[in-house]
Parts: sequence; structure tokens; C-alpha cells
Amino acid sequence: MDPKDELLRVLQGSRAAMLGKLDGLPEYDRRRPLTPTGTNLLGLVKHLAGLEYGYLGEALGRPPAERPSWFRDDPYDEIDMWAVPDESSAYIVGVYEQVGAHSDRTVADLDLDSPAYVAHWADGHRDTTLGVLLIRMVAETSQHAGHADILREQLDGRLGGNTRVGADEAFWRERRSQIQAAADHFQP
Repeated sequence: MDPKDELLRVLQGSRAAMLGKLDGLPEYDRRRPLTPTGTNLLGLVKHLAGLEYGYLGEALGRPPAERPSWFRDDPYDEIDMWAVPDESSAYIVGVYEQVGAHSDRTVADLDLDSPAYVAHWADGHRDTTLGVLLIRMVAETSQHAGHADILREQLDGRLGGNTRVGADEAFWRERRSQIQAAADHFQP
């Protein structure tokens, strides 16, 4: 199997999993903070769209046609982990899908050793390759899709594979009880 094809396949699967976590949720649940730091589902999608725009677009001299509305001149000043009220879910998801399609074309067109340049990386480390950036995006997207799995489970019990905790509530209640009992052995 070609490594580039496999990396792209995994990235595409993680993108789909990420977007799938928004399915069937009202706007409020997509946006509300679900951790002490404010992590939320729509913010994760927005963050990934921005990363992919930069790493698999701008860094390779191939920015997508439309720059996301939340981009600022200073990448550390961007509002990319949460959605402001005038950014609709449809807009953010649309940007993510467009950026993904653009990235797929970029990956198809270039070799893994194609040169790239990341302006906000530290001096002496800005020159890189498509391969390095593609690995980074696979890791980032998979990591955040995992975060989204946990957030969605907290919201309505939906697990990966579109199953629900509530589908076998007695099983999960017993499993959680077993895990708690094991942890209790180490309680101070």
C-alpha cells in the first residue's frame, strides 16, 4: 500500500468521524463548553479547518480560494476553538469540507517530499515537507475526533460507530461499577 494513500485515507476517515459527532445535535449542544477549558464540538471542527487550511494549503503555497472568516494576521490571535454567534454551523462545516477537498487535491498532486514552509514555526524549523504536515494533520484530526467521541458521549450517550450507551444501559452501568470498584482499591 502506498503510504500517501494510506495517510489520506486515515485523514478522510477521521474528518468524517469528526463531522459525524455533530449529527442530530441542536446548535446549542454543538457550541456549548463541555470541559473546564471550554472545549466544544463545533470549536473542534473550526480548529481543524484552520489547521488544515494552514498545513495542507498555505504551507505548500496552495491556499484554498476562501480564507476562513476567523483568520487574523496573527495566528495566535485567532478565535479557532469556539464559534462566535455570527458563525453558523453550516458555515464552519462548509469551510471544513471545502478545506478537506482542497487538501485532498493537494495531497494527490504533490509528492510526500514536496517542500513546505510553516511561517509560525520557530526559526530554523520552518522548512518541512508535505509528508511531515500530512502526518501532523492525521494525528491532529484523529486526536480531536477522539475528544469529540468523549464529548458526544457526555451529551447524549452516543458512542463511536453510532451506537448509544442507553442501548444497553444495564451493561454499561455494571461495567462502570466494576471500573469504579477497581479504582477504589487505590483510593487514599
